[in-house]
Amino acid sequence: MGFDAAAEAAKKGSSRLLLIGSDISDRTKRAITAVAQETDTPMIILIEPMESMSSAVGKHTGIISVNDEGFAKKMKTLCGE
Repeated sequence: MGFDAAAEAAKKGSSRLLLIGSDISDRTKRAITAVAQETDTPMIILIEPMESMSSAVGKHTGIISVNDEGFAKKMKTLCGE
């Protein structure tokens, strides 16, 4: 969770999906989009804000790297991707 951890997971090739909160800063959104593009990691910008994401995982965050292939596939389906 968080930019640094998600970017590292993407760069190592372990991230299967990046989930992004709707209200992250434009600067952070540009930076994580660049990482996703350079590593060919799928990314979904959620309609949910960081507060909802944080509540769901128990830690303040606006970016989550999903590293499990099955869970990433299910998240894509639930998000309509």
